[in-house]
Amino acid sequence: MYVILSISAAAIAGCVLLSLSLVYGFSISIIVSMLIFMHRGFRLRELSSMIISGVLEYRVLYVLILMIGVTVSVWMGSGVVPSMIYYGFEYLKEMNFILAAFLIVSISSVFMGTAVGTISTVGIAILGIGRGLGIPTAVLLGAIVSGAFIADKISPISGLLNLSLNATGTDYKQAFGSMLKTLIPSLLISSIIYYFLGTQYIAGIDMTRISELQAGMKEAFFISPYLLLMPLIIVVISSFGVQTIYSILAGLSGGVIISLTLQGMSMGEMLKAVFFGYKAATASTMLNQLLISGGVLSMVEVLMIVIGAIALSSLLEGTGIINGVTGSIVASIRNKGELIINTGLISGALTMLTCDQTMGIVLPGRLLRDKYEELNVDRGIFARTISDTGTIIAPLMPWNINSLIIAMIMGASIPF
Repeated sequence: MYVILSISAAAIAGCVLLSLSLVYGFSISIIVSMLIFMHRGFRLRELSSMIISGVLEYRVLYVLILMIGVTVSVWMGSGVVPSMIYYGFEYLKEMNFILAAFLIVSISSVFMGTAVGTISTVGIAILGIGRGLGIPTAVLLGAIVSGAFIADKISPISGLLNLSLNATGTDYKQAFGSMLKTLIPSLLISSIIYYFLGTQYIAGIDMTRISELQAGMKEAFFISPYLLLMPLIIVVISSFGVQTIYSILAGLSGGVIISLTLQGMSMGEMLKAVFFGYKAATASTMLNQLLISGGVLSMVEVLMIVIGAIALSSLLEGTGIINGVTGSIVASIRNKGELIINTGLISGALTMLTCDQTMGIVLPGRLLRDKYEELNVDRGIFARTISDTGTIIAPLMPWNINSLIIAMIMGASIPF
């Protein structure tokens, strides 16, 4: 069993080191695992059935992932994202820059539903402006990354959060209430830290670049605070228990209508943005570099990674490998405290070993769901614990795919 786990970990880590898609890592792991299991007496039909059954269990999630990619593109073209950036910059003019950067990125990430997407748009703009003001890159990155990963924790249009909800059998309303118990203290503590850091850079700040970016957005888009209601509506109705797929569909439909009417996009341009992504064509080169999203095409790789992780975990679970490795740990859990601690440890360890959050979400969800039922522990706590550990720790590890992407986007160095 340890041979299979070692080969899987090595294949995934190799992809990260060689800058290859994790799709290859999971594909190699699945093929090698199946060959080993067949050598040990399992039939191909049995193994295929395990994979198909596991993959089909998450079929709604695959639709959500594709819809999320479409939504971000449509919101770019509809002016929703430009409006978020425009009004966010207004607060940068009035507040402590570091604190304002953290709060703006935090709010934007919840509405955009992706940490990396927020960093590559709002984050890049703030980083560029902050560097021009003489603020150290490390301080800026800390505020930007801290705020951006709130998306993966609590945004209803986050692919990782929806993966966590599916893996733990939790609905958004249930998870939302539980997650606020750790999110609010974290936000308060972080805000205090960034406020005091920001007091060192208040004097002599020139906001000319912000005004130039705002002027460019105002010229290219219809900008209005009313456009911010679109993502806000999604968050609100999701927190009231509306299924995420319907809330995202509502936001997507609204974005399409706004794009075709207020922003003057043609149907052909809209379809191109949906499938191939949105690329702004403004008079500002910097804006054009910021306002880019990938559409359906960009989410295909993400979708394949998720399917690969689920297929591998289904295979390992169906053949008894997971129970063989962790069975004694799970069996020894006697109370709520031990269950939560072990959930965090397993989720965090898997994220560290596989260089991606997907396995750190899927495997604990499959492994511990029955234990939460047995001990009568709220599944909202289950989803929250995975989110607070396996999901959030990703950017802290230099070898993690999230850290590598962030370094590439922001022009930072990796310490190895």
